Order: sequence, then C-alpha cells, then structure tokens
Amino acid sequence: MTHEPTEIAPLRSPATVAVTAGRPPRVQGGPVNPPVVLSSTYVSAGVPGGELLYARGGTETWEPFEEALATLEGGAHGVVFGSGMAAIAATLGDVPDGGAVVVPRHAYQVTLGYLDDLTRRHGLEVRRVDIADTDQVVTALDGADLLMAESPTNPMLEVADLPAILAAARERGVPTVVDNTFATPLGQRPLELGADVVVHSVTKYLAGHSDVVLGAVVTNDDETAARIRAYRTLHGAIAGPMEVFLALRGLRTLHLRVERAAANAAELASRLAGHAAVAEVRHPSLPSDPGHERAAQQMSSFGAVVGLRPVGGLEAADSVVDAVRLWVPATSLGGVESTLERRRRFTTESTTVPEDLIRLSVGIEDVEDLWADLAQALGSRGA
Repeated sequence: MTHEPTEIAPLRSPATVAVTAGRPPRVQGGPVNPPVVLSSTYVSAGVPGGELLYARGGTETWEPFEEALATLEGGAHGVVFGSGMAAIAATLGDVPDGGAVVVPRHAYQVTLGYLDDLTRRHGLEVRRVDIADTDQVVTALDGADLLMAESPTNPMLEVADLPAILAAARERGVPTVVDNTFATPLGQRPLELGADVVVHSVTKYLAGHSDVVLGAVVTNDDETAARIRAYRTLHGAIAGPMEVFLALRGLRTLHLRVERAAANAAELASRLAGHAAVAEVRHPSLPSDPGHERAAQQMSSFGAVVGLRPVGGLEAADSVVDAVRLWVPATSLGGVESTLERRRRFTTESTTVPEDLIRLSVGIEDVEDLWADLAQALGSRGA
C-alpha cells in the first residue's frame, strides 16, 4: 500500500508544514505517524506495473519523508538517499566526461574531494570561485555544464547572490544545484530563487539529532526527478527505512530547533565580536559581516553556524577546542548539541580556509551556559 498525501487546507507557514506534511490519511483507528516497513521485497502477483517490487527501487517508508521535505522546499519531488554525498553524486550524474562544473572555492570538503576525483577519472574541469563575487561566478559560467552552489558556504559562511547567479546560469543554459544544508528550507528556498535542484545532507539540521546519515534531492522537474531516482536505484545509494523514519521524526521539530539554535548563534556571535580574545567572527546576523546585507535580503534566518578565529592563531584555536566542557569537539553540525572544531585539522580542507578557524555549530542549549563555556575556554589561554 503506497502512501497518499493528506489533504490539508491551503498552507500555511513552514513551521506548520514541518509538522503536518507526510502524515497518513485520517481514518478511524489509523496511525498518526507513517509506519516503518521492514521488508526488502514485496509480493508480486503479476506483470510489474508501478507497484512496489524491491526495496532498492522504493519503499512506502521513504515516501512520507520525501513528500514532507519537498513541500518544505516548495518542490514537486523529493528523493531520499543513503547519505548527503550520495545525493551530491546523483546531481553530478549528467555532467559529461571533460565537462565543467562551477563550485565555491570554500564548500563542503568532501564535495570538493569528489569533484577532484571526477577530474582524475573523467577529465572534469572544476572552476572554483568566490561564490560571493557575483561577477566572478557569472564569468565562470560561460561554457559550464553545471553550477553547484553553497550559500552560506561551509565553513567560511560566504553568502552568494543566489537570484543573480541562478538567473545568469539559466540565461546560459547551465543547470543549477544549491546545497541548502546550512540554511535549511526555513532559512531560504532556492527553488523559488531560480535553482533547478536543491540538495541536503539530511544528517544535519533536517534529522537534527546526530543519529542518522542521509541525504536528499528536491526538484520541480519531472525528468530530473526520474533521472535522480534511476541513479539511486542503479547505484544502490539507498536509505534504510529506520533512518528515514528517524529523519521524518526529526523534521517535525525542525522549526523549533532551528529557531532556537539561530537565536543562540546570533547572540553568541554578538558577544564574541566584542571579546578581547577574539580576532574575527563570521555570522550573517552581524551588521559587520560581509554577507549580512545580502543574507538579510534573501534569507529568513541567518542560520546557526558561526566562524571564530581567536587571537593567537593556530595554537590558540586548538587551546579553545581543548578547553571547552559543554561544547562537544566533533565534526558534523546541525544537531541539538553544540559542537565545534578547527576545520584545517583536516588535510583535505581548502587551503584558503584559515588555519585557526573554529567552526561552531550552535545547538539548542541555554545560551548563557554556552557563553559561559566559551568564555572560560577563551580565558583559559590567558586572554
């Protein structure tokens, strides 16, 4: 039995959509939540005709999450994957050997690593740009086969003029993908700004509890959705039903978690900006931030990731990470808990990312407790 969308009165705010989308039909005695179906195969009584056959091709457990995320992003089709990188790989599936991809010079390091791998194996031309420099991006689009954008970028928090660069790509016939992991659909909806495809690491804010690894693609185009689904099936980049169930459960509180985390991030960024032991803070909420004006125009939330560079450079940054007690030194982001890490500890991180940059993923704890821990960590190094 396949999932059918619940009829709802004309929607409504994203907060309401996050709670209501992807629910089962309202019938007496029916479940409020979609069930988890743990089956690798399905009964087949005749010639295949669109029904469920085998779980690599589709399961009824995926559909509620895909519907809910697509609705949140303002898209027609959602496609869940076994990881964010599986989703990224699927969006690159149509780039021909020797083709050109425009990508931010500061982006998720594994995305850049995968593009480098495609360069070695398939002669891909990767044009790395300052995504906040609109003229540079537009110039790089000439003759390109794909624009893969992040905004804000990971980990530098640069903000692209998405309407401008997406329009320029469309004029040149260049397909566009926007990684919306940092902003979430509560912060911006790239399809409405002109993107062809939106991609997410569901692992992060959408699931929100640091307990699943998933990815997703959203699009309005029927042919693109069919190709993306076919890629998922052929490459086996599928998600487990229990993980998708957990992601949908996490999605129900997305608006509460993002609202609280973003408010905490803005408050902490403001305090850090005035701290004597801090050399630089990046967060789009700060009027002094290079991306502030642009973010204020095209985003409804400034997000919950903060960039911090302490006075004293690399040694000071490592000292701060070692000294925290409430914050968790860990990679990844978007969970309910606050985490931090010095990004250049990874040798694969872009060399233009400062050695002393600490990426803070601000969670939903009490902001005073978060501040007290950061302040003692900054002070513990003699600031």
